[in-house]
Amino acid sequence: MVMNRLVNDDSILLEIWGTTDITLFIFAGASAEFALNKQVDWLFYTGKLPADPIGRLFSTVSYAQQIIFSHRDKAHHAIGKINAIHGSVEASRGRQIPPEAYKDVLYLLIHYSISAYELLKRKLTTEEKDQIVRLFGIIGQHMRLTNMSSTYEEWKSSYETHLETNLVLSSHTLELFKQYRKHLGLFRYFLLREIQKELVSKKVGGLLNYKRSVPVRMALPVYRILRRTRLQDTLVRLLIPDRFKPEIDKMIQRNANG
Repeated sequence: MVMNRLVNDDSILLEIWGTTDITLFIFAGASAEFALNKQVDWLFYTGKLPADPIGRLFSTVSYAQQIIFSHRDKAHHAIGKINAIHGSVEASRGRQIPPEAYKDVLYLLIHYSISAYELLKRKLTTEEKDQIVRLFGIIGQHMRLTNMSSTYEEWKSSYETHLETNLVLSSHTLELFKQYRKHLGLFRYFLLREIQKELVSKKVGGLLNYKRSVPVRMALPVYRILRRTRLQDTLVRLLIPDRFKPEIDKMIQRNANG
């Protein structure tokens, strides 16, 4: 049965967001860029992100996969729920979240969907990149955003402007990385930063003083081979602290079932 999704059944997005390690790599990269965003104080206001950054990761993954994989009506419902959550935070704080903050998040998800897939699999075609941009543009429209890019080339130009305008190394950045280290432990925190170095843009890498990762560069050919075997799920579980193993198992099972 063909499901009436926001995403076409042949879209590369179904493979990207339906592959567990690619999804985790997307959020590994996004966690670096998001920490630099000038509007990250909104999540510090709620306290949820610094208190439980890994839990927030899985919450965001769940919403994203609902939007991408669910029937169109359920996808719209998930977007509406996100809007409602943000609306309650705005009401509590007495201020509106700037539209640029929403667009920044959608744009960084485009970037890391592409860079994570290309790091672990292959280069995407222009048409595949256009598919990714169009889907996040549709999500943006349902979040009442305007002037969303409709092609990869349009997005690329707009994204560069966003990077130059909306990123800064702040006390929030340093606090978030401190929390990443606390919640991941030294070894996984080291892996996080090494993976980020391979995924982030030059602007993000410059702000974080990142150099390209020698360990990841050396390990990637071996990992690409191992991820095609039964060892893939075991390798994925090593990336996440034990208390989140049930969440990883749910992701693996959900992805296995398509």
